[in-house]
Amino acid sequence: MYRKILVAYNGPPESRLALDEAIRFAPDASVEVHLAGIVHYPSAYLLAGEYVPEVTLADEREHMEADLKNAHALLAGNGLTVIDHLVVGEPVDVLTKLVAELGIDLLILGHPRSKSFALRWWRGSVDAVLIERVRCSVLVAADDPARRAR
Repeated sequence: MYRKILVAYNGPPESRLALDEAIRFAPDASVEVHLAGIVHYPSAYLLAGEYVPEVTLADEREHMEADLKNAHALLAGNGLTVIDHLVVGEPVDVLTKLVAELGIDLLILGHPRSKSFALRWWRGSVDAVLIERVRCSVLVAADDPARRAR
């Protein structure tokens, strides 16, 4: 059984799938569920080598705080012990650091079906880079239209 689970959460439906998997894998309050909300710098600014305005970061942080609060309520409402982490940085770096520092056994990520997993894998997606860097089991929660129809 997993004792410490980290759920990467950023609000969209695929992140909700990660929450659903956490509920399935954490049978009771004895399992710590860490919820990571990551505010990452807008790539448009970084690519241009520009300074990221504080207003932009504050807005992103505010949205993530609200999303994290809702996700926390969902998990706690299912009887789970939930610890929130709201951090700023690049997702792969932040998640890798949290996994190591917290002694995480299972990392759960949501995966959008807009691109095939194989395509994302071979092109060096965030998912693929993260899987190489973390030292724990990784569950990729993906939407299954057939499962939804049941």
